[in-house]
Amino acid sequence: MLRKLCNGGDGGLKSITPGIKPGANQYMIAKIEGKLVKLDSDTALMQVGNISYEVMLPSYCVNALAGKIGSDIVLCTMEYYEGSLGGGNLIPRIVGFLSDTERDFFEKFTSVKGIGIRKGLRSLSMPIAGIASAIETGDDKMLMSLDGIGKRTAQQIIAELKGKLGSFTIGVEQAAAKAAFKPFQAETLEILIAWGERRNEAIELIELACRKHPDVKSAEELVPLVYRLKQGIEV
Repeated sequence: MLRKLCNGGDGGLKSITPGIKPGANQYMIAKIEGKLVKLDSDTALMQVGNISYEVMLPSYCVNALAGKIGSDIVLCTMEYYEGSLGGGNLIPRIVGFLSDTERDFFEKFTSVKGIGIRKGLRSLSMPIAGIASAIETGDDKMLMSLDGIGKRTAQQIIAELKGKLGSFTIGVEQAAAKAAFKPFQAETLEILIAWGERRNEAIELIELACRKHPDVKSAEELVPLVYRLKQGIEV
């Protein structure tokens, strides 16, 4: 019998049934950094040295990575075996996320009865902060708007996870603000974050700069204005 092995809490080894993920922080491949070579509707192809990895992605990650083909990116990852143990057709898969927090949320989300890996990936079509907020507030209608989630499944998710996802709702307001951004504003936000700016502060500065300069229509114009505001050159 083929089994997946990981370090146990007592320092030994324990077997993991194929298709079942190991416990918290127990990952054979925890992070991949490399060039994004190709992006499909549900996977990314990442080149690391002379090796290319196919990484399965939730829907919101695909949207976030659009336009970054050819660039270096970092994905936090987990792995699992897909297929039937009895049939002997076990395929190792890698699943990627934009942060450790998103990966942790996915593990909780797929612990719900009836939510498998692939169904979970398809259903996450918006940032996890908004989904976590809907679960915490018992908003089954919002959950039903996710791909593949019907009323019964939405109620099951709420019943099993409500009260356990408070830490994942942090930043839901900022996520909503980003969603309302025009493309050039969203591009500016990504540039500022890549340059080390804090997301919340960057969002506030972008909004302020656009209020002061409503005629600005490109990231090339907006980024310098944001830094002028931050440095106090323009008030």
